[in-house]
Amino acid sequence: METNFRVQCPYCWEEIWMEFFPEDGEQQESITDCEVCCNPILYVVSFSGRRGRVRAEKAQ
Repeated sequence: METNFRVQCPYCWEEIWMEFFPEDGEQQESITDCEVCCNPILYVVSFSGRRGRVRAEKAQ
């Protein structure tokens, strides 16, 4: 199963690679600063079967 995901920063639009693991749960949320512009990004992750999806949005 793929655990590396390419996402786009919602602030500076740079592409970032993040790694999430299905062992941590089917539904996950985490906040991490963008490695380019340092703004906080909320990652919403869901795993279903052998597929994973990641949504990146501005953290409040």
